[in-house]
Amino acid sequence: MTKISYYPGCTLKNNARNFEDSALCALARLGYEVRELDRWNCCGTVFSLATDDLMHHLAPVRNLIRTKEAGSDTVLTLCAMCYNTLKRANERVKGDADGLEKINDFMDREKVKYAGDVRVLHLLELLRDEVTFPALARKVVKKPDGLRAANYYGCLLVRPKGIGLDDLENPVVLEDLMAALGVASVDFPYRTECCGAYLTVDEPRSVAERTYRILTSASRQGADLVTVSCPLCAFNLDHRQKETARLYSDFAPLPVVYFTQLLALGLGCPEEALRFDLHHVDPRPVLKQKGVL
Repeated sequence: MTKISYYPGCTLKNNARNFEDSALCALARLGYEVRELDRWNCCGTVFSLATDDLMHHLAPVRNLIRTKEAGSDTVLTLCAMCYNTLKRANERVKGDADGLEKINDFMDREKVKYAGDVRVLHLLELLRDEVTFPALARKVVKKPDGLRAANYYGCLLVRPKGIGLDDLENPVVLEDLMAALGVASVDFPYRTECCGAYLTVDEPRSVAERTYRILTSASRQGADLVTVSCPLCAFNLDHRQKETARLYSDFAPLPVVYFTQLLALGLGCPEEALRFDLHHVDPRPVLKQKGVL
């Protein structure tokens, strides 16, 4: 078994248990022993753009210190927002020696001083670059019959340039993963559009309008479901469908799943590891129709 340190983030411990449980089962099937960081804290949620704002980099840097305490130089993430925040903060302090010194001085109770020597790795990067998709395809034990996915990247997997894990305008990592799993990907023009993010708190109608455009586009392209990699995207595209249906009489519900759930299915993980009970639109009917459940 290959050991790897893992940062879950907050949402994967409650509303996104379907994301974490399916990922952990899949990683075990791929031969990884996942070690969750001790005493991890919230990543900070968003990366601060103010050049003189060091305070908002304490939370992500503290998690990188936890990685060093675990004896590792790599930390694995699942959530696109956690990945983006941790990686951008990491790159920021690696290029700012004075700022990093101030951050370490402020966290004077930490036993380890951070030196910018941790690699932040998303699960999609691990699958693409270390497992490799050809090798993954050989491990797949259950392939669907004609399942078509619209792969939704959202903002934070591919932005900004130099931080995102794939091409800014034309990412393909999810499409390549789906191909390895035997899932066809549709041409989906909204795949890197914003889902509305935190507007869902005080402007749910705006998010429902955006959900309508994104999911209607996916349906028109022939998608059976939409894949995501972010709990906030999952909430806005899945759970906001109730509001969307109230606003648009022609709206047709569409299942939204984490890419890890399709990965876990392909690797033979049991249904209880997929937590489909946490979805607003149940993906099980279409998955049964396509022969993977």
